[in-house]
Amino acid sequence: MLTKRGPSGAAIHRSSRGGGGGSRFFASILVFFSLLFAPLVFFVYRGLYTTYDHDGIFLGSGGKSVDWRERLALQHFKSLFSKEVIDVITASTNDMGPLSLDTFRKNNLSASWKVGVDTSFVAAFEINQTDADVRQGTPKVKGDESSDDRAQFIDSPAKLARRQLREKRRAKRAAELIQHDDEAIIKLENAAMERSKSVDSAVLGKYSIWRKENENENSDSTVRLMRDQIIMARVYLGIAKMKNKLDLYQLLQTRLKESQRALGDASADTDLHQSAPEKIKAMGQVLSKAREQLYDCKLVTGKLRAMLQSADEQVRSLKKQSTFLSQLAAKTMPNGIHCLSMRLTIDYYLLPSEKRKFPRSENLENPNLYHYALFSDNVLAASVVVNSTVVNAKDPSKHVFHLVSDKLNFAAMNMWFLLNPPGKATIHVENVDEFKWLNSSYCPVLRQLESASMKEYYFKAGHPTTLSSGASNLKYRNPKYLSMLNHLRFYLPQVYPKLDKILFLDDDIVVQKDLTGLWSVNLGGKVNGAVETCGESFHRFDKYLNFSNPHIARNFDPNACGWAYGMNMFDLKEWKKKDITGIYHKWQNMNEDRALWKLGTLPPGLITFYGLTHPLEKSWHVLGLGYNPSVDRSEIENAAVVHYNGNMKPWLELAMTKYRPYWTKYIKYDHPYLRNCKLSE
Repeated sequence: MLTKRGPSGAAIHRSSRGGGGGSRFFASILVFFSLLFAPLVFFVYRGLYTTYDHDGIFLGSGGKSVDWRERLALQHFKSLFSKEVIDVITASTNDMGPLSLDTFRKNNLSASWKVGVDTSFVAAFEINQTDADVRQGTPKVKGDESSDDRAQFIDSPAKLARRQLREKRRAKRAAELIQHDDEAIIKLENAAMERSKSVDSAVLGKYSIWRKENENENSDSTVRLMRDQIIMARVYLGIAKMKNKLDLYQLLQTRLKESQRALGDASADTDLHQSAPEKIKAMGQVLSKAREQLYDCKLVTGKLRAMLQSADEQVRSLKKQSTFLSQLAAKTMPNGIHCLSMRLTIDYYLLPSEKRKFPRSENLENPNLYHYALFSDNVLAASVVVNSTVVNAKDPSKHVFHLVSDKLNFAAMNMWFLLNPPGKATIHVENVDEFKWLNSSYCPVLRQLESASMKEYYFKAGHPTTLSSGASNLKYRNPKYLSMLNHLRFYLPQVYPKLDKILFLDDDIVVQKDLTGLWSVNLGGKVNGAVETCGESFHRFDKYLNFSNPHIARNFDPNACGWAYGMNMFDLKEWKKKDITGIYHKWQNMNEDRALWKLGTLPPGLITFYGLTHPLEKSWHVLGLGYNPSVDRSEIENAAVVHYNGNMKPWLELAMTKYRPYWTKYIKYDHPYLRNCKLSE
């Protein structure tokens, strides 16, 4: 017997019994084909006897009832799908026999339930459909027939309803997106318009901020370069002199003068002289030479520090001088107005006594009319207040003006209104020095002004020897703080004992609307009706009063809101009941050493009328035209009264030009007296 090794390493024995291997080979082939065709026979048999219930649900084979467990499972089959899916399955089963797999393959069902479909169910449905076709002998539909079946399924009511629902949702979503886009565009446009309002197109000295010269952010780069060169030239000039480099010293001095002349007062490159580039080049060469010969880090640093300190001291000195001069200008009277007062005074005393009286004197004590109190020594300013009030009054005949001036301007004030009567309105002028009851024994302010300490404080404050050193004390020596015209506002019931209400006006205001509505404002038992001036943290009591003093700290709230003098409605009946003048006297006596407040009439007014002030609408009284350059134009136009409080009075040359027309419109500059005194707009 021969033995041969096979690839498996096992020995294959050949013998004379070779027929055994052939029989095993045919047996293997038979088993293979049996396994291959057995599933096919099974499914064909199952398809011939498959049974469905009335909903198209598979029940079992041979038309017999399935086991109760299978029946129970099949009953829960519906819970796996929504009603919409079951309807589609039923429709497909009724039309085409068992459910076709094409329903899933052609994406005819919505994605909301396709995701959850088990592939085993899909396979079972496809097998059932194939078996049913074989059993019923139904040929496969191809070409147009297949397209018709699919069209029939697509156009089914359930599918059509879903498609319409999706189209409605898409249309609704598109409309919402369009609406959101429109709203977003409107918001962007509004925001752009608001930003454009904040752009100031009136840039000083420019036609428009969009000019090309403004496109360059460094439009003064050459000017700054020349200034830097001048600074360094001064540094090296001092070092050259110290090191006895006379030639370099003279050269630096020459180039320095040339650069200063070329620079002049230029603030932008366009203002420079045409020779500026040449001067820059020449100065650069000299500075390069000086750096090579003289540069010493320690010396240069020391020179720059000294120059910086000197410049800082000059700035402080100039600020003090500026403050001093502005306060000096604010307290002085322009020559034209002084001339007007003198001419009017002379002409008044030339009048016979019978012509010095005003008409309608019976209205002066009529409480049913509208009464105004105006205390002033400025004829032109008082005329603007009266004229603007009368021009804007609905019925001028019901308005009565009570003017009080000092003895220097009493005649001029009378003469002006005798020559220029305020239409049908009533006017009367008095002299404060003729109020005999207003004396030092009754009035604390007069008594204090006569004291040596007060004279020292007001007239010799600090004994300044220079402009800059006296700037901080000049405001304390402003005549308005010494004049009784300024303190007369605390004695209104004594001046006008028969009146019930009176509107107090400063002489630096302009009336733009009828003010009779103020008499109908209910003050709620308060004495003073005024516009509040407090903001988030300014113009509150702690700005005016000394809260380190226990008397102030105990009686007042430091965060209480301040208010403004200038236009105040006073209820004189309540004034008398609450003894407002007595309260004023009490606190004025306590402030003899100026420990409670420094100066003015607003601090004692805040104290006197504390808790007795009714806030008025802000549109009645707009302030700041004498110091604030950014008062809103719309606020000014809508205000009943505008107030030039501050140093920049409208009759002064330092007045802000953009606010001045509101005041000058009530002055007739062609008046002979004004022309003779050279008063003009």
